[in-house]
Amino acid sequence: MITFPNAKINLGLNIVERRPDGYHNIETVFFPIPLTDVLEIVPTADETSLTCYGNSVDCPPDKNLVMKAYRMMQERYDLPPVEMHLYKHIPDGAGLGGGSSDAAYALVMLNAMFELGLPAAELATMAVTLGADCAFFIYNRPMLATGIGDVLSPLDVNLRGKTLLLVKPPVSVDTRTAYSRVVPHVPEMSLSDIISRPLSSWDGLLVNDFEPSVFAALPQLWLIKASLIDAGAQYAAMSGSGSTVFGIFDGDNLAEKAADTFADCATFVLQL
Repeated sequence: MITFPNAKINLGLNIVERRPDGYHNIETVFFPIPLTDVLEIVPTADETSLTCYGNSVDCPPDKNLVMKAYRMMQERYDLPPVEMHLYKHIPDGAGLGGGSSDAAYALVMLNAMFELGLPAAELATMAVTLGADCAFFIYNRPMLATGIGDVLSPLDVNLRGKTLLLVKPPVSVDTRTAYSRVVPHVPEMSLSDIISRPLSSWDGLLVNDFEPSVFAALPQLWLIKASLIDAGAQYAAMSGSGSTVFGIFDGDNLAEKAADTFADCATFVLQL
């Protein structure tokens, strides 16, 4: 069985409060995008294995979330061994949720392959134990996420016909450090209210609370965002804690021209 785990972007990200357990309650909109990895899982008579291809991943196979997803399912449902092949195309550590998506898709695939009959809600509960945003990829539709990113509510966000440009510079952001530099606060306007407005009104209202501190540490990310706006993006922001910055354009011509200006970055032009 072969599937194509997709990435996501964050439309707005509010850090609302620090929790007693050290995590943070957030408010964000997870939005699925058509940038994918490739995951194949087949039965085997040998021991379970995971082989990774494509982009290098700073993680040994036994620590990969795909392997952790299999082991969780195997312990609960006594699954037979499988051979897993993961081709990484989504940039790693980029705020795009690639690893979380791979894990969620693995749960869905194993559920289907071995006819376990688990409903989406149960798979989502399992996915949360692998990562706060893993559950989103079980449903894989626009969601308002609260709590630590694990409390999900469907949200109607229509960007059909728009063109998305992702710009991933050759720098990374440590998520733990990014959280440590943010002062939590409750926003005056909820994300659901902002998202319901026209895209042209999002700038200045739909914010990512990580941007001020991350841009201060990595000014090139601020320059990328400013360049996207100058190139005609209707809205631009950093996704998650970075380091990917995205712009939403009205058509592909402007997006493709803008992509050509980021010669030292990985760029992806995607139709929404």
